[in-house]
Amino acid sequence: MSRTDRVVDGVTAMILDGRLGPGQRLPVEKDLADALGVSRGSLREGIRALAVLGVVETRQGDGTYVTALDPGSLVAPLGLVVELQAAGHALHVHTVRRLLETEVAGLAAAGARAPGADLTAAREALAQGAAVLARAGSDDPATSGEGESGDGEPGDVLCDHEALLAADLAFHRALGALAGNPVLAALTDAMGGRTARHRLSRGVTEPGAEARTQREHEAILDAVAAGDVDRARVRMAAHLLAVEDFLRTDAG
Repeated sequence: MSRTDRVVDGVTAMILDGRLGPGQRLPVEKDLADALGVSRGSLREGIRALAVLGVVETRQGDGTYVTALDPGSLVAPLGLVVELQAAGHALHVHTVRRLLETEVAGLAAAGARAPGADLTAAREALAQGAAVLARAGSDDPATSGEGESGDGEPGDVLCDHEALLAADLAFHRALGALAGNPVLAALTDAMGGRTARHRLSRGVTEPGAEARTQREHEAILDAVAAGDVDRARVRMAAHLLAVEDFLRTDAG
């Protein structure tokens, strides 16, 4: 085991056994290095590694503290792993995302049944996407044949793909929050954000994809708002299978 690993394991053990808790300051550098049996240089390397992992944060002039250890911070490094994997295994990554987000949709639908459930963020994300499509051309099916693609899909002309992607991410993030499981929400957010470029590519290259995505989001939210767990799961699975189909076709 390297000295850096010894620091990471040692500090982690201190957190797990209760000697350190969220928001607490680590012992001063000399004392901690002595306790872990490493040099100060190795200790600093280990602390940097823990900071990257979201376990600790160094405050200039005030020492090093354990973070709040919230799932979002701890899962964030997974995003880099996903991005690196996506370079050669995009389809596999999206399959995992589909499995996770299908469950998110079901949990969100169950959560929507609870008194005081707030679907505002999800509805605002849908409104944001609809506004972008409206600016691009028309979201009225009666006039959707006016676009350059000629396939009858609205919103394919002069579309702000980046803005639509932002609305897409916001919608899925809102469902993650509604699901009531912060770890699952953090996982899906990490995967969704790091796989966004594939959805952007689909929106740019596949005529009508973004308008279909908008309609699929609306159908998902309808099922969630109705508290229909099974329907929400099916709608989400079908929605994300469309991205996987694009990746299969693109790879071929």
